[in-house]
Amino acid sequence: MYNILVCDDDHDIVNALTIYLSAEGYQVIPAYTGAQALEALDKHKIHLALMDIMMPEMDGIAATAKLRERSNLPIILLTAKSEDTDKVLGLTIGADDYVTKPFHPMEVVARVKSQLRRYTLLGSMPTEPQKPQVITIGSVMLDDESKLVEVDGEPVSLTPTEYSILKLLMSNAGQVFSTAQIYAAVWKEDAYGNDSTVAVHIRHLREKIEITPAEPRYVKVVWGQGYKFEKGGKTT
Repeated sequence: MYNILVCDDDHDIVNALTIYLSAEGYQVIPAYTGAQALEALDKHKIHLALMDIMMPEMDGIAATAKLRERSNLPIILLTAKSEDTDKVLGLTIGADDYVTKPFHPMEVVARVKSQLRRYTLLGSMPTEPQKPQVITIGSVMLDDESKLVEVDGEPVSLTPTEYSILKLLMSNAGQVFSTAQIYAAVWKEDAYGNDSTVAVHIRHLREKIEITPAEPRYVKVVWGQGYKFEKGGKTT
């Protein structure tokens, strides 16, 4: 059973999401402030967090940053349409996705399932054995069996979303993917204007694997077309 942290100062939203998520077999851990969310992380094994942005005491942005310091668990932001800047900031500091209010609870359930699938494939939770694959390009090594990424021999900590994007690009080195193609491959749904979501994750990925993120050696932008991983190195 997966434990889902639902953090929102609106009790009606927490109650509604609890009903729908419980019906899918998830255990819901409620919280109503960012501080309570962090306390819940200390007391329970949390597999995914749903985090409202606007909350008292500690907002969702600050709570997301602190959650990300402790864990690579998937984080989905619950945002209002007026919080576009906060959405980008949340993604920048480590959130994996967001859902805009008002939403139907089943939309949130679908996003939860998608993120948990990615989290499972990354190896943070048990899954069936997969064919070992190691991809080495330049100084970047991705081991898809152990879900390990190294740069110059040093391990790099990636979120599930960052890992999925890197695996997609490295597995198809030299191939250009549009933001819509990346979103569809990683999030398993149509982009519908989520270009900025992909761009933020790409920027965060560059910060972790590139020596100089502003002048990337590996994750290159092809203007007007998308992104690619510079071809070279070897694949085993």
